[in-house]
Amino acid sequence: MKTTWDYTELATAYLKRPDYAESAIQWLIATAGVRPGDAVCDVGAGVGHLTRMLCKQGLCVTAVEPNDAMRALGIDHTDSNVQWFEGTGEQTGQPANTFRLVTFGSSFNVTDRQQALKESHRLLQPGGWFACMWNHRDLQDPVQAEIEAIIRREIPGYDYGTRRQDQTAVIEESGLFGKVEYCEGRVIHHQFVHDVVEAWRSHATLERQAGDKFTGIVDAIEAYLQDLGVSELEIPYETRLWAAPVLK
Repeated sequence: MKTTWDYTELATAYLKRPDYAESAIQWLIATAGVRPGDAVCDVGAGVGHLTRMLCKQGLCVTAVEPNDAMRALGIDHTDSNVQWFEGTGEQTGQPANTFRLVTFGSSFNVTDRQQALKESHRLLQPGGWFACMWNHRDLQDPVQAEIEAIIRREIPGYDYGTRRQDQTAVIEESGLFGKVEYCEGRVIHHQFVHDVVEAWRSHATLERQAGDKFTGIVDAIEAYLQDLGVSELEIPYETRLWAAPVLK
């Protein structure tokens, strides 16, 4: 399926991205009151990072992903009992009033968020919950701070878009959900330097904003990381998660 954001060339690189913080997922499970066997729809499931974590909780996961390459890798890297479907956050193609939990892992920001909230409301059973989350690099970490400085020397107005914004007001604006709850969790991701560089070479947000400066920026990041004299990095991430109960 073709969408505005095409991740076909980035799919393999996404396999090496970090999982979400286990503490944040446990918080979501407890807050939403979901139990083993409950039906969950993971929307914009990508290559299955969040899908796998939800499966480990004993939940019955339906994964919806528009990109063919991402979905194929997700199928290969999740349990056979996960059902995968082509669809978007605005039109999942799933039946109404079916799920106890609808999740968006690093995908809510690439949707029309109000339409995605309407679709989530349609999918959820009474008493169900909506959740969206992202992993953010800790920009206070010295290595990540220097990478950020390299980028901003070339793109002073570099913008992460809605993914680093507080989602509370957007969820409240829909009028479809109750009190929005928020959680943070920390995760340390171990990654080889060459994989870090390859991840930056497939960084769609940076490429779009950098234009013809993109290759030079990534080369500068690579040179900096190689000068560190290490083969592997510990990259601190913070999982930021918003959740709200459906109003029906």
